[in-house]
Amino acid sequence: MSAPPTTKPKLAVWKFASCDGCQLTLLDCEDELLALSEAVEISHFLELSNTITAGPYDLSLVEGSITTAADRDRIRAVRAQSRFLVTIGACATAGGIQALRNFADIDDFLSVVYARPEYIDTLATSTAISAHVPVDFELRGCPIDRRQLLEVITAYLAGRRPNIPDTSVCTECKRRGLTCVMVADGTPCLGPVTHSGCGALCPSVSRGCYGCFGPTTDPNLAAMSGWLRTCGMNEDAIGRIFATFNVAAYGSEGHDRGAPE
Repeated sequence: MSAPPTTKPKLAVWKFASCDGCQLTLLDCEDELLALSEAVEISHFLELSNTITAGPYDLSLVEGSITTAADRDRIRAVRAQSRFLVTIGACATAGGIQALRNFADIDDFLSVVYARPEYIDTLATSTAISAHVPVDFELRGCPIDRRQLLEVITAYLAGRRPNIPDTSVCTECKRRGLTCVMVADGTPCLGPVTHSGCGALCPSVSRGCYGCFGPTTDPNLAAMSGWLRTCGMNEDAIGRIFATFNVAAYGSEGHDRGAPE
């Protein structure tokens, strides 16, 4: 007598306002993605296939920020049919580069960029997914790290907490035995206030960290600004170095929303 067929967990990947880079990180997993497809049913992932299976979904990965009223409604529908929802990348966790609009008048942007701004339906701000629905975990990066992504997916499928260290890039430099570019060379570096995950990529080639993985849980921005001044940066330059794809995240609370119950 044959055993009854097992039901695979359903995985869905969703896109909102973004560049698709974090979804491409999942596609770049290649061999690991093949193994993953044997363990789960990839039910919704338009970057991979136009084949769609209806929810509910055991795990939803969400890339992108909320910038329109339609997407605000859509993310609520995604949340309603997802057991666990994990946001991936700077757009989904902090609003992305498009959150620069949050600090200016959206009408001014529309009048400059579009010939017929009256046809544009947009919100005044670009916000993280967690501003609209409960999020179970946020994975930082621009783009995210493939190893961390696989760890998060594996953890949720196994029903355990993702093992993503809540440390700074400086700890990764120390693990790799790298000389501090800021102390040794006077190179501006956001490593002390930036979440780990990249493997200290830029410091490993004698460049300062650009903050791709967003701020640590409790960044000391006052001290960081002081160090940047010591490295020769003026106030305008300091403002610009923080005004990137994680601009809306600096000074906010930590992003870890917990683990599967």
